[in-house]
Amino acid sequence: MNEHLDALKINFDSNGLWVLNITLAIIMFGVALGITIEDFRRLFNNPKILLTGVFSQFILFPSLTFLLIIAINPAPSIALGMMLVAACPGGNVSNFMTQMAGGNAALSVSMTAFATLVSLVMTPLNFQFWSSLYEPTAVILKTVEMNPWELVKLVTLILGIPLILGMTLRHFKPKSAFKIMKYLKPFSLIIFLLVLIAAFSQNLEIFTHYIHYVFYIVILHNIIGLVSGFYFAKAMKLNYRNQKTLSIETGIQNSGLGLLLVFAFFDGLGGMALLVAFWGIWDIASGLLLASYWAKKDGVKTVKA
Repeated sequence: MNEHLDALKINFDSNGLWVLNITLAIIMFGVALGITIEDFRRLFNNPKILLTGVFSQFILFPSLTFLLIIAINPAPSIALGMMLVAACPGGNVSNFMTQMAGGNAALSVSMTAFATLVSLVMTPLNFQFWSSLYEPTAVILKTVEMNPWELVKLVTLILGIPLILGMTLRHFKPKSAFKIMKYLKPFSLIIFLLVLIAAFSQNLEIFTHYIHYVFYIVILHNIIGLVSGFYFAKAMKLNYRNQKTLSIETGIQNSGLGLLLVFAFFDGLGGMALLVAFWGIWDIASGLLLASYWAKKDGVKTVKA
């Protein structure tokens, strides 16, 4: 069955890929409208939180992902998808989930901004490193012409440039930024979900036959991210609000970026695309469930913007 999964190709036309490109850039732009230079200063003034967050996202979670792959021995294309998800920065919806959970919203926004910048280097580096270290995925990489610089350029285009443009507008036109952000965030998220649904609908027979191969893996992988982020923050003696925040920042990944990279560099490789696409839906559901649990448990009355 591994051979069938690795040979599968998910159909996603060039128009859909362009829509996904633009949607991810718009989502990042919308998040950046709420980010200021002060957010970066806040992080640098507390290097312990900064280092804990970066280590949790870009070192701890990819390392645990590698160990999980060794333990469960999935199809190579699924393993490659897991490594790609782990190499991506935190998901942009993590800010909303952190607010909902009663976490540290300022830290969440700051980490999103900083992780986005770090991901321009760390996402290609992490993905290349861990994929090359594991023999079954290293074999797939040898069959793919993936220039690391092209990967950096794409991540910069989708995340880096919208981040700079959004922060610039926020700095010079804060009132306009708030007005745009109010409508742009929910609109772009809806468009992203529609793109995912379109991808599923175009490949309904494939997903029906093969989704069970990634269903439990995605859930387990996501739980590991959420739990490791929380307890690593606790081990580093961060307060409870920051523990919740780093749990969400670590466990909610930018799988939209991952899906884009699958189609841009791996031609919709079956098991890889299946896993990343399901991540895109599942981590939104799991993040909202976890945030709702914490909100109820800790008596969070309101969600402040």
